[in-house]
Amino acid sequence: MARTILFNKPYDVLSQFTDKGTEGSARRTLSDFIDVPGVYAAGRLDRDSEGLLVLTSDGKLQQRIANPRNKWPKTYWVQVEGVPSDDALGQLRKGVTLKDGMTKPAKVTRIAEPEGLWPRNPPIRVRKSVPDSWLRLTITEGRNRQVRRMTAAVGHPTLRLIRYAVGDWSIDGLLSGQWNDAPLHRVPGPGSAR
Repeated sequence: MARTILFNKPYDVLSQFTDKGTEGSARRTLSDFIDVPGVYAAGRLDRDSEGLLVLTSDGKLQQRIANPRNKWPKTYWVQVEGVPSDDALGQLRKGVTLKDGMTKPAKVTRIAEPEGLWPRNPPIRVRKSVPDSWLRLTITEGRNRQVRRMTAAVGHPTLRLIRYAVGDWSIDGLLSGQWNDAPLHRVPGPGSAR
């Protein structure tokens, strides 16, 4: 029977089970947290990003989640430098032009710092003269470092990026570094959104 795992990936952890970097490097990988044979990451989450990573032994499900043509919504909590104006949020909602073309429209709202948020190690760099704020941003594409590039394009560089949800699956109830089995009663589809 196929197995699907929801993992709250900490900052500075690779989204793979082995480190194919330079010899002698001591980068943390999924194997430092998960000892379940036969599951593989469905998509990627950069080393400097945190939050939900779905792992599964179901190859078809892995492809459905990872392939951008399937438009699975991915929701992020994004701490940005400054306080985005309504105009900046409007640009994100319409789509912004990046070096690799125009993005699809994002769903975005301002939010308070998420409740129960774990501290990041190391902490983000804070500039005393520049405030920061939080956004909830949902995209259906999967371009390389897309959320970071989108917020930078509207003048608000990302300071901290946490993937909160993929479809209907989320990190609710998972502390950083924890995982559990995904609910068996449903597999969220690309039309799902939180």
